[in-house]
Amino acid sequence: MLAQGCSKHESDFYPGYAEGDYVRLTAPVAGTLVKLHVQRGDKIAAGAPVFVLESGSELAARDETRSRIERAKAQLADLRKGKRADELAAVRAQLAQANAALTQATSDFTRDQKLVADKFISPQRLDATRSAMQQARARVDELSAQLRVAQQGARPDEIAAAAREVDAAEAQFAQAAWRVQQKTQVSPAAADVSDVLYREGEYVPAGSPVVSLLPPGNVKARFFVPEAQVGALRVGAPVTIRCDGCGEPIAGTITFVARESEYTAPIIYSKENRASLVFMVEAKPVNVAAADRLHPGQPLELRLAGGTAPAASK
Repeated sequence: MLAQGCSKHESDFYPGYAEGDYVRLTAPVAGTLVKLHVQRGDKIAAGAPVFVLESGSELAARDETRSRIERAKAQLADLRKGKRADELAAVRAQLAQANAALTQATSDFTRDQKLVADKFISPQRLDATRSAMQQARARVDELSAQLRVAQQGARPDEIAAAAREVDAAEAQFAQAAWRVQQKTQVSPAAADVSDVLYREGEYVPAGSPVVSLLPPGNVKARFFVPEAQVGALRVGAPVTIRCDGCGEPIAGTITFVARESEYTAPIIYSKENRASLVFMVEAKPVNVAAADRLHPGQPLELRLAGGTAPAASK
């Protein structure tokens, strides 16, 4: 019916039909269909709710990851602020005791130096008090270092590791929240509901279309041009679309020209049978509102700019 090169045309119109590029709305996660907001034949606006899948498991996972974020943040804050006030007070008390012991050991060493000089005690006794003084000073240094560390908090690498834990928990939360969001699907554009593929209560596998939508801008005209005329066609060229009951002709532009022929005879190409080759061409209405007059499968007639008609075969 569409191959036309072998007979003389009664008009300058090419035969064709309306075609639609359907939007099959899916959810990337599986679940039971709990709410279907549309029915076949409905006209819906962009952003209108279409369907909802059961999301109890995804909500629980999202709440769990939110708790992980709070825990990771608390651990990070604890590492940054150092020891608690009571722990710092205990270290300071120990340091005070060590300073007192150092003062006493220093006093004993000074006294024993005089006693050795006066030969009241042996030099060995002075060595013992010197050693005690050195031990007391080392204890003071140790506790002073502990106090500085306690005031500074954890080591930088420990803090960095805890910060990465917070980042990981937040990434998990974003993923869980995304899964919850995907359980509710809305229309990406104003469209007609062409078909509903699942009913409420049915289980929908991941990636399986639930509703088929047809936005007006996705309706196009598909027609077939003989081989003799296809070389002159260019994407963007104007056409006129006509159909029964559509009223005034619809202005359109060519959006696609096939690179390969359609409906070719199973014989070797020759000058005699070359006219039987036709090429598929697609066009869209310039005015999207005019596309409402076209319905997929509807027979159409299209004319190229200037009323160019196919040449009749000899």
